[in-house]
Amino acid sequence: MEGKSLLKKMRILDFTRVLSGPFATMMLGDLGAEVTKIEPPNGDESRSWPPILKNGVSAYFLALNRNKQSIALNLKEERARNIVLKLAAASDVVVENFTPGVVAKLGIDYETLQKENPQIIYCAISGFGQDGPYRNKKAYDPIVQGMTGLMSITGERNGPPAKIGIPITDLTAASHAVTAILAAYISRLETGKGQYIDISLYDGVISWLTIMAMDYFATGKAPERWGLDHIHRVPARAFMASDGRWVQVAATSDPMYSKFCQVLGLEELIDDPRFATNNDRLQHRHEIMPFFEGKIKEKTSQEWLRLLEEAGIPCGPILDMDEVFAAPHIKARDMMFTMPHPVEEEIPQLGFPYKFSEASPSARLRPPLLGEHTDMILNQRLGMDREEIRKLVEEKVVTAPAEKK
Repeated sequence: MEGKSLLKKMRILDFTRVLSGPFATMMLGDLGAEVTKIEPPNGDESRSWPPILKNGVSAYFLALNRNKQSIALNLKEERARNIVLKLAAASDVVVENFTPGVVAKLGIDYETLQKENPQIIYCAISGFGQDGPYRNKKAYDPIVQGMTGLMSITGERNGPPAKIGIPITDLTAASHAVTAILAAYISRLETGKGQYIDISLYDGVISWLTIMAMDYFATGKAPERWGLDHIHRVPARAFMASDGRWVQVAATSDPMYSKFCQVLGLEELIDDPRFATNNDRLQHRHEIMPFFEGKIKEKTSQEWLRLLEEAGIPCGPILDMDEVFAAPHIKARDMMFTMPHPVEEEIPQLGFPYKFSEASPSARLRPPLLGEHTDMILNQRLGMDREEIRKLVEEKVVTAPAEKK
């Protein structure tokens, strides 16, 4: 997974932990940035989170922290803060995802680091932002999913609200953080000025409500949960076949609807005035669906998928994770690979979602052990000698590299 780097001149100081921040800095690391992960003496708390691999390493941590170097500092010690100031002076970007106000107490806030480096780009990721009435509210993905309306539009029509199966609010914030950091970096190349970036999980999801928000603005009515159905297109939903497997269909245009009826042997529905246009089908959704559901139960999912594909109708199966990662397209698109690891031997990693013609992301560094690069960073970047580093370790200002088991 080696390739020509895109961001090889970008140096990032990473104070993030758990999910939103680590995913953002990993994406930048994948693109070639040099990421220095600043960890507390006991490490990013996710190092102990399940699932745990056979030799005791957290798969959660491994999923979010490749292409980073780890230095462990006790930021309650002034000497550790001085190390941070020196590292910040030689960095382009700082990323943190503490609760608002914590960085000021630690002495690593934007105002402090900007004095050391006026060109610094400082990105703060939080649950609800750096101001506003929710500023100090504790934020976790399900809470933000609930408070942004996501859960109100997810789930079966007459069922309870449902949570999206991945931590979408954290991942959304991470994506927005990467976009904002790259925009600020380009701006700095033109102006020479750094700046402060305020990213929140809450704002990120609100910005992604898009058509659902516009549905509300246009009608004044809160959108409902539609389960397997599409709110504005018929037929566009999953149907169960005779083998108990689901077939996802998106016959979203009127010509596609006609083809779909032909494949199912329901030609009589094509000219039925109740279903002539998509708007008509929306009005008579509950009348037309039983026809489709009954027909699709007559054949297996594979039979229907073959027939629908041949007719050019968008379709696909609903797969479990084992089926997803066994699919040949995963290999063809390099969306899974393994990396050597000193404790777990080999660790699985997800591939890169972007493909470039002249450069490529790369997995240069496996996820680090706690404090693995402390000695190297202090010696090679800051010029400290071995005796000075030994004293810092003894006095618990820094944590020595983790033992390789």
